[in-house]
Amino acid sequence: MSERKWFGAAAKRKEDPALLKGEGRFVGDIELPGMLYAAFARSPFAHARLRRVDAAAARRTAGVRAVLAFADLPEPLRRNRLPNMMPNPIIAQSPTQFALAREEVCFVGEPVAVVVAESRYLAEDAAQLVEVEYERLPAVADCRAALAEGAPLVHLGAASNVAARIPIVHGDVEAGFAAAAHVFQERFSLHRGGPFFIECRGVVAAYEAGAFTIHVSSQGSHRIKDGLVDLFELGEHDVRVVTPDVGGGFGPKGAMYPEYPTVAACAKLLGRPVKWLEDRHENFLSTNMERDQHWTVEIAVDREGKILAIRGELIHEQGAYMPSGVVIPWIAATTVPGPYVVPAFKMDVLVAMTNKVACSPVRGAGRPQAIFVMERLLDRVAGALSLDPAEVRRRNLVQPEMMPYKVGITFRDGRPVVYDSGDYPECQRRALAAADYEGFRKRQEAARRDGRYLGIGIANAVEGTGLGPYEGATVRVARTGKATVFTGATPQGQSHKTTFAQVAADQLGLDIADVSVVTGDTADIALGMGTFAARSAVNAGSSVHLAAVAVADKIKEFAAQMMEVSAADLELRDGHAEVRGVPAMRKSFREIALYAIGVPGSSTLGGMLPGLEHTAYFTPTQSTYSNATHLAEAEVDIATGRVTLLRYLAYDDCGRLINPLAVEGQVVGGLAHGLGNALLERMVYDEEGQPLSATFADYLLPTAADMPPVEVLHMETPSPLNPLGVKGAGEAGTNPAIAAIAGAVEDALRPFGVFVTQTPISPERLVELLGTRQP
Repeated sequence: MSERKWFGAAAKRKEDPALLKGEGRFVGDIELPGMLYAAFARSPFAHARLRRVDAAAARRTAGVRAVLAFADLPEPLRRNRLPNMMPNPIIAQSPTQFALAREEVCFVGEPVAVVVAESRYLAEDAAQLVEVEYERLPAVADCRAALAEGAPLVHLGAASNVAARIPIVHGDVEAGFAAAAHVFQERFSLHRGGPFFIECRGVVAAYEAGAFTIHVSSQGSHRIKDGLVDLFELGEHDVRVVTPDVGGGFGPKGAMYPEYPTVAACAKLLGRPVKWLEDRHENFLSTNMERDQHWTVEIAVDREGKILAIRGELIHEQGAYMPSGVVIPWIAATTVPGPYVVPAFKMDVLVAMTNKVACSPVRGAGRPQAIFVMERLLDRVAGALSLDPAEVRRRNLVQPEMMPYKVGITFRDGRPVVYDSGDYPECQRRALAAADYEGFRKRQEAARRDGRYLGIGIANAVEGTGLGPYEGATVRVARTGKATVFTGATPQGQSHKTTFAQVAADQLGLDIADVSVVTGDTADIALGMGTFAARSAVNAGSSVHLAAVAVADKIKEFAAQMMEVSAADLELRDGHAEVRGVPAMRKSFREIALYAIGVPGSSTLGGMLPGLEHTAYFTPTQSTYSNATHLAEAEVDIATGRVTLLRYLAYDDCGRLINPLAVEGQVVGGLAHGLGNALLERMVYDEEGQPLSATFADYLLPTAADMPPVEVLHMETPSPLNPLGVKGAGEAGTNPAIAAIAGAVEDALRPFGVFVTQTPISPERLVELLGTRQP
């Protein structure tokens, strides 16, 4: 084994040099001989019947090579809808899109026709010439209105707008409320928002020798491949999907979109590669979003503020289609208890369809909303009982001796929610000490005397990470003596090429410079799920570990044959297998690799499989649960409603850290996402489902100037559920942020009696809440 342990080291990212020098390779960088370019004609209406699509004028345009509407698609695409990537029997109706709209459009931006031309400019111009006759139909844009009696139906022929009803129950809720000394009810609303990555969606499709090669900006090459195989009714060998560098994913790039099979069909029809890159306006209209939710929740507590029961209703807006089933509302509802002991819990979840672009997971996938609800309830309890907010939380936290802790409800993976490990009280204690929580009140009082309003907010969070069913990795030591890791995990900034190299390097006795990581190519490994839901470190990382251990054992076995020693006496160091205590007796990985491959006509000694290679698939038995305590300090200008974050502290426990530097980057990046959700981002529609905030002039994203100084600290409670002891960290910065920031704003405005129940917490909203109130 190498003397230097790479696991746990703050190694610099191997990905960065190429990206910083502009040498990354994104879908937009891919140019193939004979490339054609696609553009889409999209619905201007939220709901309409298609009466006629006339592409004659577009087809006559110079440089146009094809114009396709639904009737022009190959027969399998006229028969098959896009897959629901996460089906669930509880879903009452699960509509998904066709590759192009068949007879009805159900949101503004739904693709109706595609134009393929010699340049993107020609394709864009010709798409404007596609004449579509629409019959306007009533639309519904609010999920609460969609559930009302007599509401317009989102889809023609549907029985209702209800996609699913999900009852989540644990314990005797009625008894808990009957025994309560205090009951508090609140209504919470959280906005619809989008991922808005730097790189919009994109695909390059080529068809040659009877097979597709698809380059796509995605979060899961294998899932995109599976979808295309099903849509086109092909064999597994007929489709290869490659994901190059990706400029941000955040969840929605894990979905299958209608543009992908449509562009592929065009490539096959024309016999030339076809590229489509989403522009920013299309991104606002047609990329999946998340987050419109309305909660009505009651909490029952005893005289000491300890929770006895929680009950309520969640109305979740799904949009017009179901690309990811009921993942978001299910996660949201089951996340509400968080790190707290909740003896009884009941949440009735209603999933409502609307005439908006579909919802699928965005970073956090329902957890930030649930944590907002729970933490806001605890702040309400603290205020009503004149208790410190941190003390109310301390009294209710799950204790370490209760681990593994059975929450009593079922997670979206179909398994009971069981927290595997962690010390939640200690995490909060350390966070409070690091933030000088006790000293803040003096600073707050001094600021108020100067006419400034400062506040501090606290939020605790637990996140189910490492979701199954599996992820795989192949580790191969080549004749160069260097190693390559192949995995189906598809990164969008998570440092896979660094962290997986660290995992493999320790087992193989190599420097991470001698370990390459190849991701996102379905030709390299048979099965994969992709990178989403804070799962890759657990699943792909464990697969890399298992595969590397197996390769290390093979290296020792082959080297033992070569040197006529026992494999048990060998250790791996600096690219050599050497006899322990006798470093002069050794063989290089290059020599061993050549020996393991063999020569023609020879036999393999000992019946060993040839080559220094192994493929492993890690299949978790359940989710691992990371946790965190976050504190935010904010100042509110009571004249303008402007909120300025002064400081942010994140104390996270994601198990053993493969690379602290990478984790810190994930937490800080996640905080930026959460800050935007809390203060700035809101996708606005009118009553007819028309987007009103479809540019960055109207939809505000956080900039570097909005970010506070951030301190990221760590506990390490190893998970017993995987060989690395790791837990996911990809959403750790986002999940508690909205709640912590809301708590800080409310604490700043406590003299005015303001209670924050909606996001985003815009200046206009705060001025409205303040009204004419006096401190």
